[in-house]
Amino acid sequence: MKKLLGLVILGFIVTSSVVALAVSSFLVVYPPNNHQTRAEKIFLIGTAPPDGQVLINGKPINRSPAGHFAPSFPLQVGDNLFAVRHQNQELKIKVTRLSTQPELPQGLAFAKDSLTPAADIARLAGELICFSAIAPPNASVSVNLANQTISLAPQPQQISLPSNSAALTGNNQPTAQSIPGKYEGCTTVEKPLSLTSANNIISAAQSRDLGKPEFQLTFKGETITQPGTGNIQILSPAKLQVAEVVADAGVARTGPSTDYSRLTPLPQGTRASITGSEGEWLRLDYGGWINSKETRVLPGAIPPRTVIRSVGYRRLPSVTEIVFPLQVPVPVSVQQNDDNFTLTLYNTTAQTDTIRLDDDPLIYRLDWQQLIPGQAQYTFNLKKAQQWGYKLKYDNTTLVLTLRHPPTMKGERRKPLSGIKILLDPGHGGKESGAVGPTGYPEKAVNLVVSKLFRDQLLKRGATVVMTRDTDIEVSLSDRMAMIDREAPAIALSIHYNALPDSGDAENTKGIGTFWYHPQAHSLAIFMQKYLVNKLNRPDYGVFWNNLALTRPSAAPSVLLELGFMINPQEFEWLTNSSEQKKLAKVLAEGVVEWFNQ
Repeated sequence: MKKLLGLVILGFIVTSSVVALAVSSFLVVYPPNNHQTRAEKIFLIGTAPPDGQVLINGKPINRSPAGHFAPSFPLQVGDNLFAVRHQNQELKIKVTRLSTQPELPQGLAFAKDSLTPAADIARLAGELICFSAIAPPNASVSVNLANQTISLAPQPQQISLPSNSAALTGNNQPTAQSIPGKYEGCTTVEKPLSLTSANNIISAAQSRDLGKPEFQLTFKGETITQPGTGNIQILSPAKLQVAEVVADAGVARTGPSTDYSRLTPLPQGTRASITGSEGEWLRLDYGGWINSKETRVLPGAIPPRTVIRSVGYRRLPSVTEIVFPLQVPVPVSVQQNDDNFTLTLYNTTAQTDTIRLDDDPLIYRLDWQQLIPGQAQYTFNLKKAQQWGYKLKYDNTTLVLTLRHPPTMKGERRKPLSGIKILLDPGHGGKESGAVGPTGYPEKAVNLVVSKLFRDQLLKRGATVVMTRDTDIEVSLSDRMAMIDREAPAIALSIHYNALPDSGDAENTKGIGTFWYHPQAHSLAIFMQKYLVNKLNRPDYGVFWNNLALTRPSAAPSVLLELGFMINPQEFEWLTNSSEQKKLAKVLAEGVVEWFNQ
């Protein structure tokens, strides 16, 4: 989930302060007038009294028995006008499709904001530094940097990858895209050495600031130059700065923006050398990137390295703690599999001779190995496939891994969930409405109604239930995640209803979908998806691995349920039917019981 799930899967259709509207109204709730999109098509979602026809640009459209509609129409680049008519009423909507092609400059010029790198970057000696620009076709483009001239070659065709959301519509195929006027080229700077003048000598132990690249364009016999916007620096391996994570859990990624995938969060206090940067993003020595706002630079610190000797063990009533005494907090990563849990410590060299691990309710055996110089790996072989959550933290320089034991069910026939704590998260709330249905009825409202009914069914079965909200209030994603961490439920279920991006087929897409992130939640996601689809006889939208805020908590198996599509006219009638909501809540609770009984 981005800020809201209704804004990704979820949240392509969002309004604020939306109230339920009478079904007898004639309205279009999406898209708003003057909507802009890069999609090749758009759906119009709305409702009108069931009598008579609804015409869009003079053609009749399909509607549900209650009068709801969601047809899709192709879009031309530029303005697209839609006249929506019911009897003597008409609504007019303008949708502008923006071009995905870069705008070519007129005459002797570079396209606006086309020069890259656009932000300051730092790299180690010998790494590729790449440049790109958009200029008139058939021109000559080059870059001057630190007494080097780098030619940029035309790249008339490139492969364009769809966004991640394309997986939700089944249209996630790469496409060949013609980009006339795109020029690219790369170079390396081998050493931060050899910059010498009468008053300036830079040694190999110092970093070297190369300044901003100068782009040169020659076209039809005329030449211009233009400085880039990003400064370029070559770092010295002997003088790398050290960053310390100050956030509770530093968000590590595979690259220098939020577009890149997440890695294992770095516990507060983690230290690592900075081996590169791009804008406000720092590359750490183990390979992950982190936003500089989540770190501080430690002046004078040396590159963090540690040895590890003995590994400690503490068995507590509901968890097992494994204690790794280190000399300095180093980066870590976690990998969960069906029957093991693997922890990798970076910048770490083993001097291990002794590990204590008694007979444990969770762990069968602990194995370790020095993978490569600087990487020590610890594999916990588990007695059962299902894992129930973990936490990682640094206590000064000691890493503490907490593995949760299976919950204890009291086995009461009438109350089969006795002893089980379950967290329910009704999505959105307050000003965050989520998706909206054809009448303007907001997702946040149906999320809360169904979650309360679900809660009551769980309570009847003996569960202890914690709700992230039980009224129409706004609860931040971070607060919801913190509640899962604090409450440590046996499972956490986030309740949502779905929408689609503009390119989706709102009229024909329906069904239940389930989302998970950590392998410990996979079994629950698969089981609940099959159970709901079969017991309710609903369409199967699918099971998705997805990096959403409410699937990311590691303290418990956490699953997000999309129980139907707000924007589908037929399914909207089902999901707002009070008797069907009660039936859904009962089946949800029965599914939870069945999963625990496995």
